[in-house]
Amino acid sequence: MIAVDRARLAGLLAAEQGTYAAANPRSRALYEEATNLFGHVPMTWMNMWSGGFPLYLDHARGARITDVDGHTYADFALGDTGAMAGHSPEPTLKAVAGRAGDLGGLTTMLPTADAQWVGAELTARFGMPLWSFTLSATDANRWAIRLARLATGRPKVLVFGYSYHGSVDEAFALAGPDGTTISRPGNVAPPVPVGLTTRAAVWNDLASVETALAHGDVAAILTEPALTNIGIVLPEPGFMEGLRTLATRYGALLMIDETHTFSTGWGGATRAWGLEPDIFVIGKSIGGGIPCGTYGLSEAVAAAVTRHTDAGDADIVDVGGVGGTLAGNALSLAAMRATLGEVLTPEAFEGMIDLATVFTAGVQAAIDEFELPWSIAQLGARAEYRFTSPAPRTGEESAAAADDELDAYMHLAMCNRGILMTPFHNMALMCPDTDPADVERHTEVFREVVAALRA
Repeated sequence: MIAVDRARLAGLLAAEQGTYAAANPRSRALYEEATNLFGHVPMTWMNMWSGGFPLYLDHARGARITDVDGHTYADFALGDTGAMAGHSPEPTLKAVAGRAGDLGGLTTMLPTADAQWVGAELTARFGMPLWSFTLSATDANRWAIRLARLATGRPKVLVFGYSYHGSVDEAFALAGPDGTTISRPGNVAPPVPVGLTTRAAVWNDLASVETALAHGDVAAILTEPALTNIGIVLPEPGFMEGLRTLATRYGALLMIDETHTFSTGWGGATRAWGLEPDIFVIGKSIGGGIPCGTYGLSEAVAAAVTRHTDAGDADIVDVGGVGGTLAGNALSLAAMRATLGEVLTPEAFEGMIDLATVFTAGVQAAIDEFELPWSIAQLGARAEYRFTSPAPRTGEESAAAADDELDAYMHLAMCNRGILMTPFHNMALMCPDTDPADVERHTEVFREVVAALRA
């Protein structure tokens, strides 16, 4: 394999930055005018754009986005999974309009019949018998961690280095030397040293998991079925089964977060791979763009929780730290019912996964043609390439493969040619409206911008 010429890369990146700035004057002006916004953006992570300022949205539908400068893009970012159902899917729009406009009552603190329908659908997909709703997967993780501690009487959570669980304090942890737990670089003002709340292990390393569990203070193993936000790092054969075995052996709960790995299929990796969680978390995509999240509990975990609440040791009704005023609101439940029932169907997933397979093959063909030391991994309807080969097998290996210059070049080059990738990483996601022609176009553009590195 042939390394990238860094001098050539620097020149190509400068050219793409110039093209981006010239093509997007309205977005740039809006960004510069936004002086009352912290970081000039509604949320600071929106600054993760290689061109120095983000594109500003005008409108979006299906798998297409149009910005304020009039450019329309094939969207493979899809809101970093939040829009996996596509932008403004018709059934979700109809349900939201019906709830908000025809019936009224977006949030009333009263339950609706939609909640039980969604709960039954989630049980059919993921197997958990009991569900509770939130406004994000971050909240679902936070509240479920509390319940795991209550159910087990243990204080700590075990996580994997560079895993993704939203902005949960306990999750920003890495395995340090001699079995210690250290804070992940960039962690903003953790409330306590992370070692007080968390033990960390290395993905695909069951020995590191067992060492952490042997302390006897872990309430739950919190994990994705595959690492995602650091690039897709797939589990090796037997790893997920090993987690289940070790959790049971050491009296910990297995808590699976499928917020990103739902791309695996209609029932996520949990159904596709026969996983057996005690607690299950998902968010983002299941509401078709309306903020929502949920966690599912096994009967045994629920019984352990209610033993404490019945005895008056904990409060999950009022001020015990589980729940929020807007959680489970009528609007988000209506959106979830429509999205799960009519948009993210088994047939939709079949087509999405087929397109992701074509996408992956196109990227791999260019990597092979130009002998790049890169790799690509696929997780159902999701695919992602990393600047290393062979593919990383741990979060630490994937983090070490980061290359800011190459990231910037690839993102800007694709964007300047009408293709949006996820700003945070090189992830592409298919939705029910993704056009096969857009996948073909991506293959052509990817080959073009990679070939420029070799010219």
